[in-house]
Amino acid sequence: QVQLVESGGGLVQTGESLRLSCAASGRTFSSNVMGWFRQAPGKEREFVAAIHRSSSSTRYADSVKGRFTISRDNFKNTVYLQMNSLKPEDTAVYYCAADSRWAISMSPSVYDYWGQGTQVTVSS
Repeated sequence: QVQLVESGGGLVQTGESLRLSCAASGRTFSSNVMGWFRQAPGKEREFVAAIHRSSSSTRYADSVKGRFTISRDNFKNTVYLQMNSLKPEDTAVYYCAADSRWAISMSPSVYDYWGQGTQVTVSS
């Protein structure tokens, strides 16, 4: 089992920044890929970004490329999502997820473990 706890969400204005953190515990060695997803009210959960254990491979949704950066600290078992130039359409609950597979996937259905989510609200 892997436990994931997100933090860092909040209310910001358009153009501001936030950094989300996801602390992992338990069988963290099995989490080859760590990802961030988000879900806005009335919408499906969507992929935001993911990073491989080696940190040599990352993947981003087109909507956040150039604005968001994912990173991980394996010693601290923590994954980060630096979000810059935030827009109102970034408003959502952001979830951290862990996947034991080797390849990065954008599909939420393949991720094994999920955090409880943290709310990000961007006002216009």
